[in-house]
Amino acid sequence: MKIAIIGAGAAGLMAGITAKRLNKNLHIDIFDINSGIGKKILASGNGRCNISNTTVTKENFIGENPSFVSYALQQFDFKAFEKFCKSIGLLLDIKETCKVYPLSNEAKSVVTLLEGSIKSLGINLILETRVEDIIKVEDKFVVKSSDKEFKDYDKVLISSGLKAAPQLNATEDGMNIAEKFGHSLNPTYPSLVGLHTDFAYNNKMQGVKKEAEVTLYIDGQKENAIQGDVLFTKYGVSGFAILDISQYAVYPLSLYQDVQIAINLFPKINRNELLSMCENLFKNLPDEKTVLLLTGIVSNKLAPILLDVCHIDKESYAKNINAKQIRGLVNTLINWRFKITDTQGFKHAEASGGGVRTDEVDSKTYQSKKCKGLYLAGEVLDVVGHRGGYNLQYAWASGFVVGKSLTK
Repeated sequence: MKIAIIGAGAAGLMAGITAKRLNKNLHIDIFDINSGIGKKILASGNGRCNISNTTVTKENFIGENPSFVSYALQQFDFKAFEKFCKSIGLLLDIKETCKVYPLSNEAKSVVTLLEGSIKSLGINLILETRVEDIIKVEDKFVVKSSDKEFKDYDKVLISSGLKAAPQLNATEDGMNIAEKFGHSLNPTYPSLVGLHTDFAYNNKMQGVKKEAEVTLYIDGQKENAIQGDVLFTKYGVSGFAILDISQYAVYPLSLYQDVQIAINLFPKINRNELLSMCENLFKNLPDEKTVLLLTGIVSNKLAPILLDVCHIDKESYAKNINAKQIRGLVNTLINWRFKITDTQGFKHAEASGGGVRTDEVDSKTYQSKKCKGLYLAGEVLDVVGHRGGYNLQYAWASGFVVGKSLTK
């Protein structure tokens, strides 16, 4: 039996290794547009590779039907992943946060060992080849690049991902090919990405970082709240809390809904405590400039901006600030509203949302319900995980399930 796998990422590599281990007689070709395998693996975790997470459930995923991931995650849980890693010589560093990294702390180790396994199994890598089309002639598939045809495949797996990180040659080719086979698609969007804000002071706030709580509002309704660090940038906001909240913000933004966030710069202090702190500060140092006293509470970059936002003279002294103005400052500190206008786009996104609709794919085999012998796995499907190793764990798990299916 002859199999083509389109995309040498986590899902495709896992599928190929799993299938070949189960049936040594399979002929497997793995195609990739890049000159080497696992380009997104190399880039993950800033080169350290947050390779998995010890606690993964369907609750860690977003899509039209997040429950679609359940079977794969049950079949290939973290213990199974750990066993697989040992089988290729990869040792893991399991953090208290449940995030998992290679013990070497280098993504390159992961890719090198996967490549070694691919070669030792006799799987054929066809690199620097962009698959532009796949057709089915009777019961065989033909894989087409710009200048060549590869024929007589009994089964084809599309695991080429979506458009996040186009600088790594990421494309939506796989999704578009699936559409030609009758699949319907949900609109794609960048996920785990920085957000643009409509705020006049972005440049002046650039570089300020603060542990905060970020609350998302869609058309005025509270949707979600996440704690983590927030980084103010020249375009708006980033940081882990923003990347996390972006997963719920970007799709409504693409539908032209009103998307706003509220940032609480002091999530561990209640409003009354913060109000009392500020009142006492101003009362005890009446002859100090207000902007100077605020630098004891927030970054000196934020202090003058807070006064402007609250319509307080930056040259004013503490003794001139009344109770209403202090309450206004505190309200801004714990509920600073920003309108979201755009994202940093696919180039800066860690993942893509949207893709091939999962109700058209068998969750236990990952075979297309539209075309026998066609399989889909990984990011090309409308499934996207939270930050923290969830996307890679799902890629490994879906690849494992497909790998078993390809042998049957």
